Amino acid sequence: LLDGADLKTLNLKWLRSQLGLVAQEPVLFLGSISDNIGYGKEGATKEEIEAAAKMANAHGFITEKEEGYNMQVGQGGGKLSGGQKQRVAIARALVRKPKILLLDEATSALDNESERVVQAALDEIMSQSTFTTVAIAHRLSTIMKADNIFVINSGEVVEKGKHDDLIQIDQGLYQKLWSAQQ
Repeated sequence: LLDGADLKTLNLKWLRSQLGLVAQEPVLFLGSISDNIGYGKEGATKEEIEAAAKMANAHGFITEKEEGYNMQVGQGGGKLSGGQKQRVAIARALVRKPKILLLDEATSALDNESERVVQAALDEIMSQSTFTTVAIAHRLSTIMKADNIFVINSGEVVEKGKHDDLIQIDQGLYQKLWSAQQ
């Protein structure tokens, strides 16, 4: 259900227009940083692209580049680090001003330093946003501040709540996962 409506009854094109997706391995296209962010919204203005980059904590590294937003990212984003590619992908999702932001293991492929920078951007986005964020994560540190955490085992929701509540469940799955990751 989405706001009480069965997903099967919703217009697929409309539903997709409401979503922003950031995947584990971001896909960047041959072209500039600006182009790659702008692909998130047809007709995105320079101002919208820069605002999205600022929200994604990408504006700083972009403006440090000699070519700035005009820098060519190379095939698959090969001229950028993993964390930089991920922040461009986040900006691309944000430029469309989604109603729902889907984060599918958005930090799991990053080294610790890149994860810290990307996670800081995501935390800031989630704390200031008016949209719903759905984060799929195995690395529990990425969801500690979530309003609701659903622990899924074999396709079933087995626990739900806030981080502090879930780690208190004696012999709970979330508590076991949390302990294993510490």
